[in-house]
Amino acid sequence: MFTIEHEFDASVITLVDEGEGPLREDVTVQAFDSEVTFEQWDPRTDQVSRITLSLIQLRDLTAALNLPEGIYRSVEK
Repeated sequence: MFTIEHEFDASVITLVDEGEGPLREDVTVQAFDSEVTFEQWDPRTDQVSRITLSLIQLRDLTAALNLPEGIYRSVEK
């Protein structure tokens, strides 16, 4: 399950882990004009873990999810 909210400066997507355990904490994705931030609560450290990707890194990640093993370089068209 996921939710989408549009705020002033970002679109916020929350991914909820459902189904068979062990389940993970929700992941919040905040998409800004120049970057995308992923956040997830870590109960072991009692802190939020954050990863920030540039839009180019996000594009490469999206492409990588659909490619076989190998080394790739994306090219601007």
